[in-house]
Amino acid sequence: MIDPFGRSVTYLRVSVTDRCDLRCVYCMAEDMTFLPKSEVLSLEELDRLCGAFIALGVRKLRLTGGEPLVRRGVMSLVESLGARIGHGLDELTLTTNGTQLAKHAEGLAKAGVRRINVSLDTLDAARFTAATRWGDIAKVLDGIYAAKAAGLHVKINAVALKGVNEDEFDRMLEWAGGHGFDLCLIETMPLGEVSEDRTDQFLSLGEVKRRLDRRWTLAPTSFTTGGPARYFDVAETGARLGLITPLTHNFCESCNRVRLTCTGTLYMCLGQDDAADLRAPLRDPTLGEAGLQDAIRAAIARKPKGHDFVIERARDPAVRRHMSVTGG
Repeated sequence: MIDPFGRSVTYLRVSVTDRCDLRCVYCMAEDMTFLPKSEVLSLEELDRLCGAFIALGVRKLRLTGGEPLVRRGVMSLVESLGARIGHGLDELTLTTNGTQLAKHAEGLAKAGVRRINVSLDTLDAARFTAATRWGDIAKVLDGIYAAKAAGLHVKINAVALKGVNEDEFDRMLEWAGGHGFDLCLIETMPLGEVSEDRTDQFLSLGEVKRRLDRRWTLAPTSFTTGGPARYFDVAETGARLGLITPLTHNFCESCNRVRLTCTGTLYMCLGQDDAADLRAPLRDPTLGEAGLQDAIRAAIARKPKGHDFVIERARDPAVRRHMSVTGG
């Protein structure tokens, strides 16, 4: 699949649910209204859609949410997709908040998952509870260590928030490196309406890196996982630091990904509202696999050149849907 700007689309992020068991202040409103179950695709339908994308050239799949591991029966989807590795699919990964990871880590590894991303913005228990509104960091850490024990490579994703966790990045880099985890810092994005003021929260990762350079030896590397992060080798720990900078360093020129929601809506760009409905062709018995693939190709032909994230528009974001709707 080649988009209008010559980029090959080989990476699909699939949100299996918009529901989450946390309410992170920069991601969700406290009183969220989730989709009725009647609008959500079955796991079998999601599996079929993923198969269509794989047939068209997608080589990497990432399951997301909401929190993917809160969906009932989700491991059956993981196992089915894992069976496709080596048969068109190169890699199956997962992004999680870690709350359900302790009980699923071994199952994920057995299904063929080799790497996972865990969202963790702070190592301070009180800050964690405040940032997630009710989360228990001990539960998340137990999940992370269970993933390590199961042989999964863990990457910690942390959103950089001014006045919240900006004094923790040295500690987090040391902790992650000590366990063999990579750490990826992410600029906050003006996506969805939340009660917090993102203009007050925004912290440039250029400034963060300048601070980290005082203590750490960070060497640029060509390493990539197929996502938007720029990576640096950390000489002192042997691990990596990734930086995702959608506001201060636009990465759209190399974008190779699209996002599928749990309702069958395909977003060709995280930062644009244009979307394609794949639920209708998926459920139309007259179309078959060829018709479904034609609908996917038509959507890819509308993929825009880039997103429209501007932090100054945080109070009136161009994209009003929450990240949990699109998929993290």
